[in-house]
Amino acid sequence: MRRIAVFGSTGSIGASLLDIVRKNRQRYEIVLLSSNQNHKLLLEQAQEFAVESIHLFNEDAASAAQLVLPAGMHLHCGRDSISTLIDSLHCDLVVNAIVGSAGLEVSFHTLNRGLNLALANKESMVAGGELLRETAARKGAAILPIDSEHSAIFQCLQSGKHAEVEKLLLTSSGGPFRIRPFETFEDITLAEALRHPNWSMGSKITIDSATMMNKGLEVIEAHYLFDIDADSIEIVVHPQSIVHSMVQFHDGSVVAQLSPPDMRLPIAYALEFPNRLLTNLPRLDFSSLLSLDFGPPDLRRFPSISLAYNALHAGGFAPLTLNAANEVAVAAFLAEEIKFTEIPATVEEALGIAITGSSLSLGDLLEADRAVRQGTEALIKQGTLARPRR
Repeated sequence: MRRIAVFGSTGSIGASLLDIVRKNRQRYEIVLLSSNQNHKLLLEQAQEFAVESIHLFNEDAASAAQLVLPAGMHLHCGRDSISTLIDSLHCDLVVNAIVGSAGLEVSFHTLNRGLNLALANKESMVAGGELLRETAARKGAAILPIDSEHSAIFQCLQSGKHAEVEKLLLTSSGGPFRIRPFETFEDITLAEALRHPNWSMGSKITIDSATMMNKGLEVIEAHYLFDIDADSIEIVVHPQSIVHSMVQFHDGSVVAQLSPPDMRLPIAYALEFPNRLLTNLPRLDFSSLLSLDFGPPDLRRFPSISLAYNALHAGGFAPLTLNAANEVAVAAFLAEEIKFTEIPATVEEALGIAITGSSLSLGDLLEADRAVRQGTEALIKQGTLARPRR
């Protein structure tokens, strides 16, 4: 049996993972479940899977959970406990499904312990890609991607050698505004931005999809995960979300991974790698008409893509700044404090924030993240963001 710790168990990725475990109880044992603040669902999950240790980041939620904690169950609380908690784990795999840069510490301490990491938290790789890659190599730990696009690339890469890779092709649905007239972007509402055509996700990830910042973050993540230059990573808009990504090799062959959009498939691949799990997940029906469309992204509609490439080329703390500023800007948009078009405008201005230190130091990365967030919040409060040209 594979023993698994799950950070972010109450989110959509966590729920999908537990569904796989539920149907394969003879193969997997859950040793830890962690959530930000949803203590009620966390306790339900812990009881269903007979988990003895749980963790909550939010102290108020932990206090509420403590009042109804079943006998024999151990509760851990806060970010300060992450290092000690991971050091005490007896497991084969840690799943990081936390949303946002809070996942960086989980990713680092997992790899630093020498444990394999199944990663759905793209922000930690964006913010600390150099550190995480160096730590994984030094400790002999594997990073197994769970994001559907990076899992697809990971699967396609099994078809050739690293030196034979010519290009990574990251597919994108294009989000809800792929064909919306650009001159109406100033009028995009929160409700419209939260209406993704293909996927059911949390609000932050859904807004990132609408701005296509998610794709920019995935370019940066792919660079660090697969050691491929930025100029060899290309975004391809594919509205059907059937082809989850592709790899082009230097002989001209393109290998693609196709499946119905279901996050349980990349999760199952990470859980069983290098093998494949027998599942009853939906299959593609090639007997019916199947149309697959591809095209380039519109950089005028989605300036976040260019911002991400620029940050990757700049290196250092620029990817971290991009990510932290975007999280603050998305939170402001969700609170209806700024317009949709002001999300990338905020990030662009925040990229000018000066940061010192080493991008290979966890402490410096965390301090830089704090400084960028404070600086970005100040930019929003000033209300002087440059408006995009129509």
